[in-house]
Amino acid sequence: MFFTYLRRELRRRRKAALVVASGLALGIALVIVVSSVSAGMGRAQDKVLQSLYGLGTDMTVTKAAAPAGSDAQRPRFRFDAQDDGSGGEQSSDRVMVRGFQTLAGSTVGRVGAQSGVADAVGGLSLQVVKVSGAFTRGRFEQGDGGGGGQGFGRGGAQPSPQGRVEGGGADFDVNNYSVYGTDVTKPALGPLTSSKITSGRSFTRSETDARVAVADAAYAKEKKLKTGSTVTVKGTGFKVVGITTADSGDAAADLYVPLKQAQTLAGAKGKVTTIYVKATDSQRIGSVKSEIQKDVPGTTVTTSADLAGTVSGSLSTASSLAAGVGKWLSIVVLAAAFLVAGLLTSSAVSRRVREFGTLKALGWKSGRVTRQVVGEAVVNGLVGGALGIALGLAGAYAVTAVSPTLQAQLGGGGGAGGGGFGGFRGGPGRDAAGKTLDVALTAPVSLTTIALAVGLAVTGGLVAGAFGGWRASRLRPADALRRVE
Repeated sequence: MFFTYLRRELRRRRKAALVVASGLALGIALVIVVSSVSAGMGRAQDKVLQSLYGLGTDMTVTKAAAPAGSDAQRPRFRFDAQDDGSGGEQSSDRVMVRGFQTLAGSTVGRVGAQSGVADAVGGLSLQVVKVSGAFTRGRFEQGDGGGGGQGFGRGGAQPSPQGRVEGGGADFDVNNYSVYGTDVTKPALGPLTSSKITSGRSFTRSETDARVAVADAAYAKEKKLKTGSTVTVKGTGFKVVGITTADSGDAAADLYVPLKQAQTLAGAKGKVTTIYVKATDSQRIGSVKSEIQKDVPGTTVTTSADLAGTVSGSLSTASSLAAGVGKWLSIVVLAAAFLVAGLLTSSAVSRRVREFGTLKALGWKSGRVTRQVVGEAVVNGLVGGALGIALGLAGAYAVTAVSPTLQAQLGGGGGAGGGGFGGFRGGPGRDAAGKTLDVALTAPVSLTTIALAVGLAVTGGLVAGAFGGWRASRLRPADALRRVE
């Protein structure tokens, strides 16, 4: 009887049911679109952050650089002035630790032994400055003496001839590039994980002290390097075994070499500048950070959460709008849809006074009438949920199909030594400040979002049913008789 009456009433009042369902559908569709866009924002931010610290890395440990003005890292170049006039080329390399103070290699083991740490690996960031060129000997041109008969000067010393030096000088080129020493035995951590090998191969685990290198694609193009080429760093030749391209953003370094080779080049045996850390559980990152800071004092521990707040640009603005305005707009629209559905249902009950009054006169109890009204409202809510899910999926698909481009400005995070972007990337080679990344926005819809939509549909039906049921429960058979003409 319940379902028979329910089906008959819904068919008889299709327009009113469609109005209620449509209101709920709009609210549910907005929730789906906002939720999916917010999820897309999260993915875009993860992509930006991944380009800074590498896939699988949850935090990094560094130590701030020495105060400005220290002479320890100032490069000095000395060249001989060649007297034979040959003008032969001279060159000098200076390899310096860049961005941070070095940490003992044993610190990697200490960090890796912390509770909640799945793995840790060290890296060494270097800056290479190579100056090469030649001196050209000048020519002395004799001028008019104008006083050749003066003989000897005072004291019997012969006066200096008059004239000038013409030509000569120096022509030197400065080549400034970055080198990063990576632990080849743990390829799953470190800056190379955010890049993809596009030519050749990556390092093998056996090449811990081999003279091999992987070059960034942009640097390889600039220097016309390819797989099999040889690059010389401080008199040591390295064979290029692979070319890599950063998935997004700038590469961490121009050249990557095995960690031991980098330590030898810099004279920093057993030293690292950055420790990349992977936590056993993302929920423990905060506690792991505190434990590392306590166990290794004087270091800066930077997590992805620390960096997320420093991403600016349209991505950050859109994310804030989605999380703030979008969230509250969804709540307001959904609440309004629930309220309108409830009022419409209550109004429909008022127009059915004679019907419900007659049913009560025939023996229907108030509870049965209320259940009938709530059942109709829940069905309307489910219909609205189905329509809302369809509209929401269409909206999310439209956003993904258009893929609007957002910009992420990387900067303002403290720079090298301050635990900012340079710190989390290991600081090699490039300054991330002021760097702009273009990220395509998508709107993925998860099963959780669909489940939320279904839950909202049922809730909307129950809210509307509560309004109508309360109104129906207050009706009396006498009310129906008053409406009889």
